[in-house]
Amino acid sequence: MTAQPATARITTKKQTLEDAYSPPANFLEIDILDPQTHGVDKKRYTDYEVRMRTNLPVFKVKESSVRRRYSDFEWLRSELERDSKIVVPAMPGKAWKRQLPFRGDDGIFEDEFIEDRRKGLEQFVNKVAGHPLAQNERCLHMFLQEPVIDKNYVPGKIRNT
Repeated sequence: MTAQPATARITTKKQTLEDAYSPPANFLEIDILDPQTHGVDKKRYTDYEVRMRTNLPVFKVKESSVRRRYSDFEWLRSELERDSKIVVPAMPGKAWKRQLPFRGDDGIFEDEFIEDRRKGLEQFVNKVAGHPLAQNERCLHMFLQEPVIDKNYVPGKIRNT
């Protein structure tokens, strides 16, 4: 019995070494690293380096590095929920219990907690940025590339001209 043309297997081309080791057609890499805690007492906070590399045409800047606090990630999430048509993934939680006074540890400034939060934020931002619709949102570009987030920006889509 011979296969009908509509259901015949597609013949695949063998991958060459050049194909295997050449840069990928499209890539977007985002790493969250180098957590740093600043300030003292009630003015303490931790920020993270958000490093991005891409060759996607929608991003004008192909490499960037900015520092962001947890509240900046919350801002990005709320902007995407408000303006885009995508289901925005969850972020690592706020950790209210770790912020209570009279704890015997450093709360949200414990190294282990900071590392767990860093991993969660990295997963969150990679899920969001990997979504084709989110890649066109001005707030994502600002979050990944602008040294300071302009909270008074005009929401909208990025246009490639």
